[in-house]
Amino acid sequence: MTSNKILVIDDTTVVRVKVREMLPPGNFEVLEAKDGVEGLNFIRQEKFSLIMLDFLLPKMSGWEVFQQIQSQPELRKIPLVIMSGRKEEVTEKLPEPFEGFEFLGKPFDQKQLLGAIKAAMTKAKQPRPEPTPVATPTNNNGATATEAIATTSSADQIQALNEKIAVMQAEIDGLKKQLAQVVTFIKQKIK
Repeated sequence: MTSNKILVIDDTTVVRVKVREMLPPGNFEVLEAKDGVEGLNFIRQEKFSLIMLDFLLPKMSGWEVFQQIQSQPELRKIPLVIMSGRKEEVTEKLPEPFEGFEFLGKPFDQKQLLGAIKAAMTKAKQPRPEPTPVATPTNNNGATATEAIATTSSADQIQALNEKIAVMQAEIDGLKKQLAQVVTFIKQKIK
């Protein structure tokens, strides 16, 4: 009988297989989910010893799955490893030092995987304050403070995304200019 049930939520088959193969032989049952919705359904149906969660997932992001886990006291106790190839995307939502979960950067080797699992197990045992429900006073427009904050944070997120788009557009324009210069240079050499 298996004693440790591990859920690996990742949209990449290679990563799911890699985790399964890197675990030491023994009493492990590894369940795999290819997107956030499937992973959350597993979490609600099964009792896991560990959850490994990719931060960028289709259908429901790892961030949304993380929020669902954190909102339920019984799920918050499950050791959690968040995986991502881009740590900055995790730190945008969850500032360091990470509490309650361990971060594992992709790609990773067996030693890094096992280290992250051990660290997640240790962090899961540490006491953490329960999220406290906040009273929702309304403002003059009848909107709750939570709605006002959500609107503000959405506006902030949109502003941040627009700034990123502007930076990326500038980079694209620079690359186009360089490409045009290379093409001109090659045409001159061909003549």
